[in-house]
Amino acid sequence: MAAGDKTGWWRGCVIYQIYPRSFQDTTGNGSGDLAGITSRLAHVASLGVDAVWLSPFFKSPMADMGYDVSDYCDVDPMFGTLEDFDALVAEAHRLGLKIVIDQVLSHSSDKHDWFAESRASRDNPKSDWYVWADTKPDGGAPNNWLSVFGGPAWEWDSTRRQYYMHNFLASQPDLNFHNPEVQDALLDTVRFWLERGVDGFRLDTVNYYVHDRWLRSNPPLASSVAGTNGETNTYLYQEHLFDKTQPENLAFLRRFRALLDEYDDRAAVGEIGDEGRSLQTLAAYTSGGDKLHMCYTFDLLGPQFSAAHVRGCVAAFEAAVSDGWVCWAFSNHDVVRHVSRWTRPDSDPDAVARFSIMLLACLRGSICLYEGEELGLEEAELAYEDLRDPVGIRFWPGVKGRDGCRTPMVWEAGADNAGFSTARPWLPIPASHRARAVDVQNADTASVLKSYRTTLALRGKHEALVSGSIRFLDAEGDLLAFIREGGGERLLCVFNFGGGSANWPLPGDIGVVTELDGDASLTREVELLLPGLGCFLGRLD
Repeated sequence: MAAGDKTGWWRGCVIYQIYPRSFQDTTGNGSGDLAGITSRLAHVASLGVDAVWLSPFFKSPMADMGYDVSDYCDVDPMFGTLEDFDALVAEAHRLGLKIVIDQVLSHSSDKHDWFAESRASRDNPKSDWYVWADTKPDGGAPNNWLSVFGGPAWEWDSTRRQYYMHNFLASQPDLNFHNPEVQDALLDTVRFWLERGVDGFRLDTVNYYVHDRWLRSNPPLASSVAGTNGETNTYLYQEHLFDKTQPENLAFLRRFRALLDEYDDRAAVGEIGDEGRSLQTLAAYTSGGDKLHMCYTFDLLGPQFSAAHVRGCVAAFEAAVSDGWVCWAFSNHDVVRHVSRWTRPDSDPDAVARFSIMLLACLRGSICLYEGEELGLEEAELAYEDLRDPVGIRFWPGVKGRDGCRTPMVWEAGADNAGFSTARPWLPIPASHRARAVDVQNADTASVLKSYRTTLALRGKHEALVSGSIRFLDAEGDLLAFIREGGGERLLCVFNFGGGSANWPLPGDIGVVTELDGDASLTREVELLLPGLGCFLGRLD
């Protein structure tokens, strides 16, 4: 794909994220595998999505569930073999699905051969492949940087008698992107998967690659100085000016894009976690057609559920990004499932699920779904003794971790372990999830699953929804109204986030409205009447 291409498959695509450990087990060990994913791809294709994102399946000690890679060019035996991966790619392509794989480039496992060599001495060929630093005179860490997973971002190594940096677990040392050899080696691993036919990459923590070469300390947030910062995780007490999002990262992203452009029709989506600067960082990383094709942030992955919040996020993106592209998502493997985040005491979880997919399908950008959300799955409530996530184990009970959104998929309500495995699953399957199994919803024409298929098919029929422009209209209360325009059509989209019915007067200058889909009604063709969590989609003539 040429730099700056405006027509690639990724623009406006629908991506379905699979968490391999939790999708389908074929070996009877209670944990999902690549062959299991292959066996279930027909379900994914039936949703009407364009691509599948696979969370990591590389060799790993699994300290962070595969986001600690010990070999970037092989499959961990718990997931199968390289031949299993090749079979998965072949079946996906047969079904018309693209394959996007997770690339965890900012850090490796401490069990990686690179780190074993790097920590062995201060003068070996890989001694500068990770971020090493001397102590302060009093033996303390080089600066005040903190780990996302709690505590200092520095770990003492008794062999080198230096500290090494880790933005996440101590067993996930950060690679030194200031060293060109590190960049070369990582790009070689990317080429390995390109040669195996993958269509794209999801870049984990893409703004964490480069650190400040002078190791300057981060300043505290004003709320921390004032004593009003109530965050559970101390990482959010600092303004992260120096431990991530450094300007040198742009040069590496250009190298990454140049590699992808050597191959036909490949794409990359980056994960940006940059607190209040996320949309500005997204703009920098996707502008110019020479870096990433698109990115996603956590702006719509939080607890806020209101018309004002969604409009504010989308409008801020539109203002910040002139020629870049965004990928919106409401759920993924790192956050509480959105049906649980957004269901109020007076609302129905199924209604929230249907409302959410219609809203997501109408936003300007590509969209990403997370396995199980097409069933309306809620967050699983797990006991402490069932946890596997290091975040939940460390911060319990203030933070319950990410296991609640990672429980296994439910395929057959009446089968052992809901058809996921013949053995006890690695995480428990809630009874409420079993009742929402795929076979149950396939047989119900009014199911959430049916709504997902219908909504995604509707999106695919309208170029205005896939890649058109967006323009917001004034709306009072908890209503969101906007026009999508493209492909010779204009579509009016109106959403009532509230629990009760609401009226929205039609602006006099938008033309005649013909309803396409939704559950609102036109009243004398001068206003819309929307029920609680109601949606309206109409054509403007």
